[in-house]
Amino acid sequence: MKAGVIIDWLKEEYGLGRGHAMAMVHVIKKGPKISTKHVGSDGTHRDATDTLWLDGKATRPV
Repeated sequence: MKAGVIIDWLKEEYGLGRGHAMAMVHVIKKGPKISTKHVGSDGTHRDATDTLWLDGKATRPV
């Protein structure tokens, strides 16, 4: 299935923006592991680990 179809569905059903929807598409298609190129960087899409956190902001490890 193409990403655009999933993004449209997530936007319509759950009100997700494009960035969050793209993260979900990644999880649906490839699982929660991400490229290490953003790990430890100071860019917009930075993250402390190579695994997308799926349980919500309130439960994210510090």
